[in-house]
Amino acid sequence: MAFSFFGGIHPKENKFYAEECSVQTFPEPDLLVIPMVQHIGAPCKPLVKKGDLVTMGQKIGDNQGLCVPVHASVSGKVKSVEMRPHTSGTTVMSVVIENDHLDTLCPDIQKRTQEQVDALTPEELMSIIREAGIVGMGGASFPTHVKLSSGIGKVDTIIINLSECEPYITADDRLAQEYAPEMLSGIKILMKILGLKEAHIGMEDNKPEAARVLRQTIESSSGIKLDVLPCKYPQGAEKQLIYAITKREVPSGGLPAAVGCAVFNAATCKAIHDAVYDGMPLIRRIVTVSGDIVMEPKNLMVPVGTSFNDLLEACGHAEYPYKVLSGGPMMGAAQYDLAVPVIKACNAVTILGHKNRFAVENPHCIRCGKCIDVCPMHLMPLMMYQAERHRNLEEMKKQNIMDCIECGSCAYTCPATIPLVLSFRSAKQRIRDAMPPKPAAPKPEPAKAGENK
Repeated sequence: MAFSFFGGIHPKENKFYAEECSVQTFPEPDLLVIPMVQHIGAPCKPLVKKGDLVTMGQKIGDNQGLCVPVHASVSGKVKSVEMRPHTSGTTVMSVVIENDHLDTLCPDIQKRTQEQVDALTPEELMSIIREAGIVGMGGASFPTHVKLSSGIGKVDTIIINLSECEPYITADDRLAQEYAPEMLSGIKILMKILGLKEAHIGMEDNKPEAARVLRQTIESSSGIKLDVLPCKYPQGAEKQLIYAITKREVPSGGLPAAVGCAVFNAATCKAIHDAVYDGMPLIRRIVTVSGDIVMEPKNLMVPVGTSFNDLLEACGHAEYPYKVLSGGPMMGAAQYDLAVPVIKACNAVTILGHKNRFAVENPHCIRCGKCIDVCPMHLMPLMMYQAERHRNLEEMKKQNIMDCIECGSCAYTCPATIPLVLSFRSAKQRIRDAMPPKPAAPKPEPAKAGENK
């Protein structure tokens, strides 16, 4: 049974631009930039240097702790290891590869038979997922093996996020239509790891063809159920999706595991299948290139490290863009440099024309309360905004500003067009900066004479 979460909005979907476009393989560019930061956690340390030859799927970066490796998406020669622009708006250490266009596969990549996969333990499966560099591909980029290991024994419900509620984006819709068997195979692997017999796929009812394909492909004995939900943004936010399917409410500051749920993106499930069965790390993903000025909107299978410039050139645009976003228009990040590369969590490049310029000079809050009505987290954006304007950290905390999921519903409905999300992001960073530094881990004492080292 589907439940409707509190708040939310109904922006124009604009999915008609690309929803009928089958996934095309994007021609590999001559130069690729592989950032060492493509996940939440510790940045990778480069494992290669200038002049090294690399093969497709070879590990080129890794680190300890909360981290997953990154891999070369093509074969070729390392041109440089240097700081390059990143979709986050910063510069990060990156490995620049000159593509030799030979697609020489890394010898470590080996396919597995069904019998071999069946013999794998949950621990072995999580190790494979980690070594494949798999993260949440819906935008969160949290390491998947960590989410799985922390959910064992705590999670009783798996939810696959196929909502794709952002306007313009159709990457997961096309994935469900064209790669349903691989996606479902990945879901079964998740079920095996967490020891569960049932999983739910949550999707909005604006994807009828994907729903039809899934109903035909899902085996009745698999324990996988399809939940088709009414359209409402932000249905794809995991707390809202959990409530829509289970009516469980994740507590303030809590994680889905607190209510027995684990949420995984549909593209992540396919990546898990590719890693376990084909031995292939996460080096490609589907990216929707769309927008109101795009001449040929497309869904492209893109090598990680491909620049936005290459994608814009492939699809064309009718006028000089007003804004280019990594992601969709609601939660996407505007880019200042189109040399930034596609990373694992980039599901779309959205290109908007100047008719989307809605900024008001020196906007003022009129306290209409519309932002409160639509906030899916039961927050009070107008009070959060006032606290941020006055740099009042205590009031920001009192208003639970850290619970904001930055969905943009408040900014969308604000008649003054106040940049509320930008304000809340700044407030969150101020709170983080004010936190005391974590104490350093104690250094081990040197072994005494006669003790085993």
